[in-house]
Amino acid sequence: MRVPKRHILHWLAVCSVKLTKDLLETYRTLQIPRGRLALRTIVLINDNACYPQKEFLLPPCFTYCVDFFTCFKTAMTSNILSRRDLNFLLYEWLQVDRLTERERFADHSRETFNAALDTCEQIATDLFATHNKKSDQQEPHFDGEKVHMIAEVAPALKAFSAAGLMAAGHDYEMGGMQLPAVVEKAGFAYFTGANAATSAYPFLTIGNVNTLLKCASPQQIDTYVKPMLEGRYFGTMCLSEPQAGSSLSDIVTRAEPQDDGSYRLTGNKMWISAGEHDLSDNIVHLVLAKVPGPDGKLIAGVKGISLFIVPKKLVNVDGTLGQRNDVVLAGLNHKMGYRGTTNCLLNFGEGKFRPEGKAGAIGYLVGELHKGLANMFHMMNEARIGVGLGAVMLGYTGYLHALDYARNRPQGRAPQDKDPATPQLPIIAHTDVKRMLLAQKSYVEGGLALNLYCAKLVDDENTAISAEQRLQATLLLDILTPIAKSWPSQWCLEANNLAIQVHGGYGYTREYNVEQFYRDNRLNPIHEGTHGIQGLDLLGRKVSMKEGAAFKALGVEVHKTIQRALTLPALSGYAHSLQDTLQALLRVTQTLYAAGDLNKTLANASLYLEVFGHTVVAWIWLEQALLSVDKTGHDSDFYRGKLQACAYFFEWELPKTQPQLALLASLDTTTLDMQDGWF
Repeated sequence: MRVPKRHILHWLAVCSVKLTKDLLETYRTLQIPRGRLALRTIVLINDNACYPQKEFLLPPCFTYCVDFFTCFKTAMTSNILSRRDLNFLLYEWLQVDRLTERERFADHSRETFNAALDTCEQIATDLFATHNKKSDQQEPHFDGEKVHMIAEVAPALKAFSAAGLMAAGHDYEMGGMQLPAVVEKAGFAYFTGANAATSAYPFLTIGNVNTLLKCASPQQIDTYVKPMLEGRYFGTMCLSEPQAGSSLSDIVTRAEPQDDGSYRLTGNKMWISAGEHDLSDNIVHLVLAKVPGPDGKLIAGVKGISLFIVPKKLVNVDGTLGQRNDVVLAGLNHKMGYRGTTNCLLNFGEGKFRPEGKAGAIGYLVGELHKGLANMFHMMNEARIGVGLGAVMLGYTGYLHALDYARNRPQGRAPQDKDPATPQLPIIAHTDVKRMLLAQKSYVEGGLALNLYCAKLVDDENTAISAEQRLQATLLLDILTPIAKSWPSQWCLEANNLAIQVHGGYGYTREYNVEQFYRDNRLNPIHEGTHGIQGLDLLGRKVSMKEGAAFKALGVEVHKTIQRALTLPALSGYAHSLQDTLQALLRVTQTLYAAGDLNKTLANASLYLEVFGHTVVAWIWLEQALLSVDKTGHDSDFYRGKLQACAYFFEWELPKTQPQLALLASLDTTTLDMQDGWF
């Protein structure tokens, strides 16, 4: 495919595409530094016509993408995510453009960030959202030998990879863009909102890559990570087993050491998303398994768990693909949501394939022996924040669909209007519909702000100038991760519930999208640890770790916000409410830990998680309100909307915590005392 050079320059500037090996010669010709976005340089070259406007051969990796994205830069109203809200959170609140003052992001600017976001929005809108319903209605099926899925999934993922998005946050030397985590996550939000099922494939691959970069050997990185960053291989995480569920101490997948340093794995892994498909040349499974002790028995508990790379196809020394490994699909699970993602029961070592002449899946140890769970937690913590963001986005797109429907659906009249001859009102004029929409707005915009705040903490943890700032970010991430995962999974799901209600009878028909958003989002309270597990993690570990250092760090940040809000008459009442709730939460925490019985302390951990989450999101809303007071001009409606959503949260949502706090303070044991035979 041949296109004018000016189109390539503009397309690179708009799309912020990564440098690939295929493009090295082109970049040398244009004198663009290897691995650098250099957006402003490209635009300058284009504007000044420094190069002849001749045509040249477009590298293969661009051929597909340019068909869709040549020379676009559109401002559009999306029903996936409000770009105005995203810009507010990124630039007015989090001030992510100031990250460019740090060495890692020095080549970037607000323009490059926006270019990356534009790319994500366009690909998500044109290639992901367009098959969301079809992939739900025609879910993958297994004929006993091969998995079949709709044709639209593969080109969507090809476009995602060709645009460099698999490596967006990674080093230039790895072919990445070195985007800040907060910008990368903001961009990926478009994909999860557009099509949760298809976006699961890159989501898991990116998590797999990030885990291996932290603990794999250089050879393993060259062999497996680089092809994943290029989109040639995809990745999974294989933790759970049919008999173990979330209790990883009870896994029994076995890894037998071999003379060549490899291992042979046998066992079964359950609920493995993206575990089998033909969307990539290879699948890199990260597998938790146990190496037997000297007596041949598996070590009990989590201490015996190690982490292994188990590829679907073995990789030869020269990087070519070799024999099929002994990993087979036993069957697909049929879920209520995320139906376009293959969800698998995988058998390792059943003998259908015999690599190197014998049964057993060949695997390679990652990191140290018996450190598998700690290594996998790199992926799990990232996945928990990712699940929370995914839950936000399903709630967010549901809200925007409901808002559009309410503005365009005429039905009924005002209570005082008894004349049937008068025109019907759009349902958004009815108070109860406004209540439901306002609740959705408060949940999804609050949840998005929370998750982007956590993503910014990842950047601060890794790149902040001082060690004190990096430590502060780590502590805040520790305590907020259970909230970032579970709060949106509960309340943005409720947003989906309300979106269905706004649609009335149409809402529960398959002809409208909102019922699918609900079904997809209903999986997220279970994904990556249930509410119960997150509550135990928060109350049982996070609030007390390091003598309460993380809780104290969060309290400091919330107190700063309260002090600023107390100076503004419009917000001082909310500041007092938040202060009272925070103090009550601290007292309840002390009461729970003074119980002298761990069973009593943790009996109502899920309720504690809910109270804690509402307190955090109230703080997040007060932060947004501080930026919205007394704003005038053409954009004043946007800020009025922020203030009204903040008012809703403080008047309708935060008060729910008061009876919950009272129940927690009473050390109620109703659920703890219940016996099996009494049901």
